[in-house]
Amino acid sequence: MVPGDVSVVGYDGSSITEFTDPPLTTVRQPADRLALEVGRSVLALVSNRDVPTGELLFDPELVIRATPGPAPADPGA
Repeated sequence: MVPGDVSVVGYDGSSITEFTDPPLTTVRQPADRLALEVGRSVLALVSNRDVPTGELLFDPELVIRATPGPAPADPGA
């Protein structure tokens, strides 16, 4: 059973995950910021302008709902 026997965390979950039973904890990416940066790069490319190279880092958001359970007890303790 979730979360009693196993914890579950989704990634890039849609808003429907808050309505599942139990509501799914998820790591949400900032899709609006990702789309904005992709759009800027595409516009630069089609305008024959320089496109910055390198990494773009975006902070994900952990949305805690009902699917993570407690950590198991240490059997060696």
